[in-house]
Amino acid sequence: MTKPRLAIIPGDPSGIGPELVARLLAQEGVRDAAELLLVGDAHLFEQGAAQAGCDVPLDPLEEGEVAGFTGLRHLPLNTIASADVRVAEVTVESGRSTLRCLDRALDLAQAGLVDGILFAPFNKAAMTAAGLNAEDEHRYMARYLGFAGYHSEINVLDELMTTRVTSHIGLKEVAAAITPEGVERAVMLAHDALKKAGKARPHVAVAALNPHAGDNGKFGREEIDILEPVVASLQARQMQVTGPWPSDTVFLKAKRGEVDAVVTMYHDQGQIAIKLLGFERGVTVAGGLPIPVATPAHGTAFDIAGQGVANPGATRAAFDLLLRMADTHRAERTAQAEGAEA
Repeated sequence: MTKPRLAIIPGDPSGIGPELVARLLAQEGVRDAAELLLVGDAHLFEQGAAQAGCDVPLDPLEEGEVAGFTGLRHLPLNTIASADVRVAEVTVESGRSTLRCLDRALDLAQAGLVDGILFAPFNKAAMTAAGLNAEDEHRYMARYLGFAGYHSEINVLDELMTTRVTSHIGLKEVAAAITPEGVERAVMLAHDALKKAGKARPHVAVAALNPHAGDNGKFGREEIDILEPVVASLQARQMQVTGPWPSDTVFLKAKRGEVDAVVTMYHDQGQIAIKLLGFERGVTVAGGLPIPVATPAHGTAFDIAGQGVANPGATRAAFDLLLRMADTHRAERTAQAEGAEA
């Protein structure tokens, strides 16, 4: 059986990313599960190995060798001088390095040379200072790939997925941004991702916007005018979609395994709940993009960067999920190629 081919980039050089990559590669079964290509500066991976106290063998290859690489190999880049890496600090240099490593990994994936990308945590402030010029890395990746379709973050904890209708906007802007089209897109993103993960009939729960799901309009009409009609429309299409559920109880259903996904209305409505349920195992997926991309759901953790105590649990969870996604992506790409030849 052909193994998936994954690109791994070190994330922000100033954070815990390089250490997490080293700890991931030291775990049992990781190197045997896929063909792995480390994309980035050699000194960043060496930095991570030193912080983690483990070995990361760097076996460099030339650009022309990428198409046929096997095992654990290294594609060297020169994105930041080692003297410019300042651990636990937001710097333009680290942001620039992050973007250049990401760009190269996206190039590889778009060319079909890798089946998925795993990135260690990014720092948005550093990336913005370096020219991110996008709401977040997900919008940046879509623009870089020339992808105009719907896409959004999917947060994953074990078998539970969450998506959200609005993301990185101010709370005062949320209510006006809740539309029937936006709610349906978020539900379909979760539904389709679950189908690809093997759920034959996913159960997607929609969270309410207002306290007590609006209490029959007492606290707002978004549930009556927007959410309930969308849920009814999707149910009429034989989809298992329920809600809107009060947001202070819907994650109890999720915790009990009664639903496969929760669609929330804004960022913290879901993020607080899912991180409390399992911060060390949370994964973020770039949902909707034409290539699989996953990362641990936590940040660069400057408070512990360089101390050699970073927990790789979420990074391993992201790696394991990416393996499944990359397998599906490779199979779909192969089927499309065979169909085009027929």
